[in-house]
Amino acid sequence: MIAISKWGLNILIAIDQLGNAMSGGDPDETISSRIGKIKKANGGKIPWTHPVSKIIDAGLEKIDPGHSIRCIEADEGANQV
Repeated sequence: MIAISKWGLNILIAIDQLGNAMSGGDPDETISSRIGKIKKANGGKIPWTHPVSKIIDAGLEKIDPGHSIRCIEADEGANQV
C-alpha cells in the first residue's frame, strides 16, 4: 500500500467533501458517507434513481469492499439521502 502523509490525506478528504457539497450535500460530509447512507436506507442497495452514486460505489467496492457503509458519518449531513 502507498504511504500517504497526513497533509496529503487531509487534502484528499477536503476534495471529497467539496465534491459532496457541490452535489448538494453537507459540506462537512464525505461522498462515501452519503453513499453509505443511501445504501443503508435502501437495504444495502443503491436505487436506480442515484446512477452516479452506483458508479462511484462500484469503484469503491473494487478497491475497498464495504467502504461506504463503514464510512457513514452519523453526525454529518442530517441523514440526507
